[in-house]
Amino acid sequence: MTTLNVLGTELVPCSYDPLTGYFRDGCCTTDETDQGSHLVCVRVTQAFLEFSAGRGNDLVTPRPAHRFAGLKAGDRWCLCANRWIEALQAGIAPPVVLESTHQKTLEFVGLSELEKNRFQGVAQ
Repeated sequence: MTTLNVLGTELVPCSYDPLTGYFRDGCCTTDETDQGSHLVCVRVTQAFLEFSAGRGNDLVTPRPAHRFAGLKAGDRWCLCANRWIEALQAGIAPPVVLESTHQKTLEFVGLSELEKNRFQGVAQ
């Protein structure tokens, strides 16, 4: 079974370096055990990293036990849908890589909002 992205096409990996995803497989895939809904592939910004740390989720400090090297601005990461929405409401949502964002994201936020915040850079 093919996993789809928010555009209705096959889900493209988000990042292998750093290795992302709920399953640490490079993709924003999910299942019923993913209570955080790590669905949105973003290109993190410094402003977002600071925002997330202020919400109690330090994404910069490495945590080797969790296979997490820490993030820096410019990295791609599978972000929890609700955290992305919080950042959007705060005016600092990191840009979204639509091709790598799981279709289940549409249960949280509309495609038009994601498209307004689309990452315009070169694919990884």
